[in-house]
Amino acid sequence: MVNNLLKDLSILKKFLFINFLIFIVIGSFTLLYLGSVQPNLIKKKTSNHVQVIENTIDHFERLKINFTENDIRKFLLSTKFLFQNLDRVTIFDNQFKIIGDTNTLDLDPRSFSQRLEIIEMDILSDEDSNVMKSGEITKNNKLSTLVEEIKYYSKSSDYGRSYTFIDENYESFLVTTVKNVVIENNNIGYLAITENANDIRVAINERKSFIMRTAFIVAVVIFIFSYVLNRFFLKPIKNLVNYTNIIKEKSTMQTNIEAIKKRNDELGTLSKSLDAMTNDLQKRIETAENFSTDLVHEIRNPLASLKSASEIISDTDSNEQRQKLIKIISHDVERIERLITDYSQMLKDEAAISSEKMRKLNLKEIVQSVVDDFNNIYMSKRGISIKMRVNGAQDYNIFGIENRIEQIIANLLDNSISFSNDNQEIKVGLKKLENKKILLEVIDQGEGFKEKNTEKIFKRFYSNRPEKFGEHSGLGLNIVKNLVELHNGQIVASNNIDKGAKIEITFPKA
Repeated sequence: MVNNLLKDLSILKKFLFINFLIFIVIGSFTLLYLGSVQPNLIKKKTSNHVQVIENTIDHFERLKINFTENDIRKFLLSTKFLFQNLDRVTIFDNQFKIIGDTNTLDLDPRSFSQRLEIIEMDILSDEDSNVMKSGEITKNNKLSTLVEEIKYYSKSSDYGRSYTFIDENYESFLVTTVKNVVIENNNIGYLAITENANDIRVAINERKSFIMRTAFIVAVVIFIFSYVLNRFFLKPIKNLVNYTNIIKEKSTMQTNIEAIKKRNDELGTLSKSLDAMTNDLQKRIETAENFSTDLVHEIRNPLASLKSASEIISDTDSNEQRQKLIKIISHDVERIERLITDYSQMLKDEAAISSEKMRKLNLKEIVQSVVDDFNNIYMSKRGISIKMRVNGAQDYNIFGIENRIEQIIANLLDNSISFSNDNQEIKVGLKKLENKKILLEVIDQGEGFKEKNTEKIFKRFYSNRPEKFGEHSGLGLNIVKNLVELHNGQIVASNNIDKGAKIEITFPKA
């Protein structure tokens, strides 16, 4: 039930609800504790009273005291040391008549108590019991109450044992212990000890006051913590949730994620990561949409050429013309196939890159491996040789994804080979720069670039195509540029001084 209730609440409400439950539990234990404090304190008082009563009865029996007013009065005067620290000692006979009362003795109250603040109680009539005289403090005589309690005691199951009761009002907190006096197996009267136990009330009030102060302080702390939690944590989290909903719903509403990104804590880091991830996702979506549009446009041209050639071929009688049209059709089909294949591979590469992790690589070993593979293929086919030149014997370590570095080198070599004549040479250079970067060069002996601005060649489906463009999709150099930037590198294209084209890539050193 609690789980179902908490499930629908916000974090702040859950926090307050849990604290409320904790408050109830602690409050219940506190009430039980306060309920046990007073009985325990009274029990301590009672144990002292019982000891005094037992000692007094022992003196009665040992001194052969008669239960008469004169004998009891003499006994009280002679044994006043027994009743120190007690406010009142009252002795009754079997008929519940008072035969001794320390409050009625014409003595200094300090004879029976160390407390200077004892107020002597007068015997008042029932009519005057609730009257407070101006300028002096008075108290009701509790004798009638005491007599009633003793009568109750004489008929109760506690008879024969000590019996304690309390009498509490605004001014005092009285604890009275009563026991019957038995001498030679005869009950000759009752002995009552009364003590003003205001210290018990003070102790209880102090505990209540402490608990109230503690509860107030805890409530203030929870309020402050709830405010801080809501202001600095829950509200930013809610803004992040709103931000994701705005992105999901493609809404034009403004968000304040920029303010959260300025924070230097985990929420600031989270908002930066979330915003960067969202922007990256949007860029990928935008790139995919643009790429699809470009692909459709690129496919449309060979399709139009293919359609025209297929319509003309059926009406052509010339074998030479027919062969020419067949060649055009074959060229266009190859072009479309190449576009689709490279586009599919590019999508697979982008999906794979997101799950691949960079590690420390030896660039020299990777380049050498790819160069050897290409030499084995194209040296025998077209007589094209690829020469690798490494400047120095230092390590060429970078952080990267090995198969992507191989893809970069393979695409560059493939591009250079496609624009090189048979028996030409391609140079691959590797050297360290002074700025602690590593330079990779690929130089061919082809015609070079006709463009003044060589940055254009890295665009998708670049339109200034060479004669052999049908053998390529126009995506190779664009893929290379994206992979280089993924490795925090830079790529530059230029014409070689002598002849051919030169591609330079700089990687940061590991």
